[in-house]
Amino acid sequence: MISDKWKVLILRDLLPGTKRFGELKKSIGHVTQKVLTAQLRQLEESGLLTRKVYAEVPPRVEYTLTELGYSLKPVLDAMWTWGEEYKKKNNV
Repeated sequence: MISDKWKVLILRDLLPGTKRFGELKKSIGHVTQKVLTAQLRQLEESGLLTRKVYAEVPPRVEYTLTELGYSLKPVLDAMWTWGEEYKKKNNV
C-alpha cells in the first residue's frame, strides 16, 4: 500500500492535516503532476486518504488522511528513527 517513495512522502505531508493538491506537489518536490495524481488515486482506493472536491472555479481539491491512514504514523515514525540512526552510524 505504501511501496512507492512518493506515497510515503504524501502520507508524511498529510499527517499534520488536510492539504490541497498544489500544497502537496510543492512540499514533495520533484514529482510530476501525473505521478502525484496517480499516487493519490491509489492511496484513495486503498482507503488511506479521502479526496474532497469543491464546486468552485477554479476547482479546489483537498486530501485528508483517513483513520486507516493515520494508523500508519507509528510505522512512518519508526522508519524515520531508523533512518536517523543509520545516518549517524554511517556518517551519511
